[in-house]
Amino acid sequence: MTPPLPPTKPAPSTRASAPVYGLVGNPNCGKSTLFNALTGLKQKVGNYPGVTVERKIGTAYTQHGQPLTLIDLPGTYSLAARSPDEAVTRDVLLGRRTDTAMPDRIVCVVDATNLERNLYLVHQILDLGRPVILVLNMIDVAEELGMRIDTARLEQLLGIPVIACAASSGRGVIELKLTLSRSDLPLSRHAWGVPAAIAPAVSELQASLQENDGKPPLIARAEALLLLTDRDSVRVAGSTALAPRTQEILSSWEKRWAAAGTDWAAELVNARYDSIGKLTAEVVGQDSATPVGPSVSDRIDAWVTHPVWGWAIFGTIMAAMFLSIFTLAGIPMGWIESLMGALSTWVSGLIPAGDLHDLVIDGAIAGVQGVIIFLPQIIILFFFIGLLESTGYMARAAFIMDRMMSRVGLNGRSFIPLLGSYACAIPGIMATRTIEQPKDRLVTILVAPFMSCSARLPVYLLLIAAMVPTSEVPLGTKVGLMLLMYSLGTFGAFGFAWFFKKTLLRSAPPLMIMELPPYRLPGVRDVAQQMAERAGIFVKRAGTVILGLSIVLWFLATYPKAPEGTPKEQALAHSFAGQAGHALEPVIAPLGFDWRIGIGLINSFAAREVFNSAMSVIFAVETSDDEEADAGHLRDALQAAVRTDGSKLFTPLVCLNLMVFYVFAMQCLSTVAVVKRETNSWRWPLFQLGYMTGFAWGLCLVIYQVGRVLGY
Repeated sequence: MTPPLPPTKPAPSTRASAPVYGLVGNPNCGKSTLFNALTGLKQKVGNYPGVTVERKIGTAYTQHGQPLTLIDLPGTYSLAARSPDEAVTRDVLLGRRTDTAMPDRIVCVVDATNLERNLYLVHQILDLGRPVILVLNMIDVAEELGMRIDTARLEQLLGIPVIACAASSGRGVIELKLTLSRSDLPLSRHAWGVPAAIAPAVSELQASLQENDGKPPLIARAEALLLLTDRDSVRVAGSTALAPRTQEILSSWEKRWAAAGTDWAAELVNARYDSIGKLTAEVVGQDSATPVGPSVSDRIDAWVTHPVWGWAIFGTIMAAMFLSIFTLAGIPMGWIESLMGALSTWVSGLIPAGDLHDLVIDGAIAGVQGVIIFLPQIIILFFFIGLLESTGYMARAAFIMDRMMSRVGLNGRSFIPLLGSYACAIPGIMATRTIEQPKDRLVTILVAPFMSCSARLPVYLLLIAAMVPTSEVPLGTKVGLMLLMYSLGTFGAFGFAWFFKKTLLRSAPPLMIMELPPYRLPGVRDVAQQMAERAGIFVKRAGTVILGLSIVLWFLATYPKAPEGTPKEQALAHSFAGQAGHALEPVIAPLGFDWRIGIGLINSFAAREVFNSAMSVIFAVETSDDEEADAGHLRDALQAAVRTDGSKLFTPLVCLNLMVFYVFAMQCLSTVAVVKRETNSWRWPLFQLGYMTGFAWGLCLVIYQVGRVLGY
């Protein structure tokens, strides 16, 4: 048995500036909700240098108005890392990262309804010997379940502040802010018995970490315990390596125990759980008046995760989402269209006719309008995604998808990044860091861009409008077409995942162990904040990237100028953009696309939604004083477009084929860059670019040629 830690004494602040708190906790414990409640909009989101793991740093204020820095570390069940994001949390807390300072203090957020399991991470954090505040989040849910947690006794046993909290409703947040302002936070009285057979190894590793790695005594002891549990198996860029002498000692003990048949990792884990079990037995009770039986979450799950009804519910939710995109967004889209029309009319009156006039009206305003008009649909999409995440349904979707994913060699854990890719492939690909098996992670990265992201949504909406005008085709048909596009991407991802798992990246199908969090009422503030963030990103892109590309495209579509009096289409063909489109036309003509569509395809590689602004510039869509005439102006321009032989360009078959092309082609430069960073190689992003675009071309060739034979 190891001796107890030194007596408790106040821990002075190590910095003259505002204290830095690390926010840690298990996944689904409500940590992000608490982070948002404390920091509001004062957040900075980015990646840890050298590794694509998201970090959030926010400025919070104590109840006395004192500023402090809060680092929201990736969720983890243990400091024994099994994935890159868990490794980042471990390295920040142990002071291993060269780019991120070790937090002065730590706020541990736990799910009060699962206290024993959550305390395993807390147990490891207390070993670090730093001031810790324990937050029992979702205490309201625990009380509804009849659980009684003696927070005063828990605080007494651990020697640290314990705050009962319900972050979603604000309960306990003021008490937490008061505690955060304390300058005399004590060190814990946490001490537990390391198994006698392991104690010599802990002492030797601790001494080496102090001497050779420069670690303080308590940090060195905590790291020694972790090395014996996870053997330092997961390392990420930006993390300092162990000293050679420390590695030698670890290898020596591993060989010694292997020869003796000692499972030291299991002994350490069991010893921790024995200590935690005694603690929870003393502080957690059950209200005898609470009826015993299935919880509300269990009763809902009986339907939501049912082999038949679960799929029906999932399909209904998806259909409701797309129906809302088409119906609820109409009014705000009209407002945006009127605003852009008024802006165009006003600017047109200020600038005399000429190249500058055309640049501003036909280039900048028309290009931005072709994309910004779809902002309401984007907001509705993220509203649904935020709603499903905050209620706990996303985990159920992954659970029911696990049955399908297992047939293609993956598990439901891969579906979480794929589901996130419906919003954007970039965070979806970054989310693959939670997948432990390298080959499964790579397969998920390779197929994630098939999921129809929000950037494709404006393209789908435009082409569906051009293909099936509202006045002629029922709303259900439009919703059905949208569902078809999303389904094509989903089944395409599954098909290629199966192919890769059987060929290039063959490995055994992994098992999935996933926690299903209790259902919760949606956090309105969190959902609204997510919608605001995504809308801001979309508007920023429209006002920067898309604006710039629209101006460049206008220049390329205008110069070199054709002789005066040349018909508009011939003048466009004479331009730089027209020449590029004609050069591409032999490749895309078998798909039913002409050189003007080719210009849109080239430009939309920077961002898929640029296709809309490209079409606006190419067809010189103009606004008028008549608001009713403004509605669907770009759609009308596409419907009126003809080929050189006078036949219609955007036929239903061409519109459908173009949507299918955007489903399967890799039309996103940013995604290529992220895949390169994730895989640390150009091999896989170039392979991904080639196979996705090649498959899209081949499939569209079949669709168009067969469609023509059938008379479409």
